[in-house]
Amino acid sequence: MSLALKYRPTTFANLVAQESVTRTLSLALKSGHTAHAYLFSGLRGSGKTSSARIFARALQCEQAPIGDPCNQCSNCLESLAGKHIDIIEMDAASSRKIDDIRHLIEQTHYAPAMGRYKIFIIDEVHMLTKEAFNALLKTLEEPPSYIKFILATTDPLKLPATILSRTQHFRFKKIPQKSIIKHIQNILQNENIEYDTSSIEIIARSGSGSLRDTLTLTDQAIAYCDRKLESHKITQMLGVIDPLVLKDFFAAIKTGDKKQIDKLLELFEEYETEMLLDEMMLYLKDSIRTQANISLLTLERYLRIIADSKYLLSLNCDGGFIMLLTMLKMQEAQKFENLEAEISRLENSLMPFEAKDIPTSQKEHTNAAPTAPTNPIENTPIQTNTTKLQELFSKLLTKIYDRNLELGEAFQSSITPISFEDSTLVWHSKANAEQKALLSNHFSIIKSLVAEIFGASTKIAQEASKTISNQNEQTLQNNPAQDPSAKAQDAAQAFYNQNQDLINTLTKHIPISSIKML
Repeated sequence: MSLALKYRPTTFANLVAQESVTRTLSLALKSGHTAHAYLFSGLRGSGKTSSARIFARALQCEQAPIGDPCNQCSNCLESLAGKHIDIIEMDAASSRKIDDIRHLIEQTHYAPAMGRYKIFIIDEVHMLTKEAFNALLKTLEEPPSYIKFILATTDPLKLPATILSRTQHFRFKKIPQKSIIKHIQNILQNENIEYDTSSIEIIARSGSGSLRDTLTLTDQAIAYCDRKLESHKITQMLGVIDPLVLKDFFAAIKTGDKKQIDKLLELFEEYETEMLLDEMMLYLKDSIRTQANISLLTLERYLRIIADSKYLLSLNCDGGFIMLLTMLKMQEAQKFENLEAEISRLENSLMPFEAKDIPTSQKEHTNAAPTAPTNPIENTPIQTNTTKLQELFSKLLTKIYDRNLELGEAFQSSITPISFEDSTLVWHSKANAEQKALLSNHFSIIKSLVAEIFGASTKIAQEASKTISNQNEQTLQNNPAQDPSAKAQDAAQAFYNQNQDLINTLTKHIPISSIKML
């Protein structure tokens, strides 16, 4: 006998991960307040039909009212054997016409022969025709007192509203993978089957939340692995990629190991592209939960790349090309992480020594929000007509960062505020081609945030680069000490004064021409 049939629940206590449904039904049975019609809906293999049979058996049990059937009396034994004359099961997928419903309605005219009720269990009820639903409607609304209907379906949206309104609707949720793994482990221990945890996890994930499908795969795995379940054999049986291979793949992407990547790409050709992308997505999801050594920003980029690849797959693109493109995009995404690390390292190396003396709380406050750009000359604002401009622009930057990190970085590095007069915000842009494209695509967001910060009637104008040059020249004329060339000459003179003896010694042994070349 298959595991799905051998371990089919016979009481509400045996149902897996459906506590809310079983508790409600058990309390209704104990109190005797049961409805005339029920609707059980949910994913396949979630326990709908099993619950319907348990509920019907509890109604017929000789010890009723009882929350769970005793499974010992004659009514329970007949029901367990599938021979109870007053519990009629009907498959609406094969008996879906109006004549089948007419025959069912005809049976409702006769009182139960053995139990208290005559119970009709209609599975896959959404398959009934429109005419069959109409024929069932009146009987379902006002059946005789000894009649109970239990309808089961995987797609309740296909049922007419008139049917839904006449039943008590119980929604069976998808069984969590953790509960499925625990249930399979108990079964394998009872069956004396050897297994490793990773093999059970692969089987449970392949069952997609359906306990019946998972138990069917477990049966298949026991036969394939000769009663010793191992992860590498399970992946071979199911035709799925081993999670350890995906771990090696993302590690090779991170380290830039081209030989390993090429080797794995050849291995990927043996599998279906859709399955590979799905397994990659599941692996990354688990990485988020287990806090693997992948930054959240990189994980987000990886997931976007996989989503784009799945879209290309829906357009019937070549699978090998999609996997190659996915790999190349992931390598490029990894460069951003390396670049961010280098920028952070450079910022730390350039931090003034005085920063070490700043209290930790003040450092956190300083780094809490990006500050408004300033003129590179002595870090002074480009136009000092009001400090309010800088404050408002800093708020604008913070809003943009909150909306989109990449947009905030591009905006901060390329946009410099000039003035804000007569409801017109003037700024200077030094954006490159990539930044221009990003800012242009999100200009509507920027415009709405400008209106939020500066006012609804605010207009945006861009200052020509010549204005900045003129202002810089004027600044140099007012303060010649800020001239970079003058600073360089002063620095060279200071170096010469401090190292005059060394320079004199070098010139005695090294030709002047060689020193100039250096």
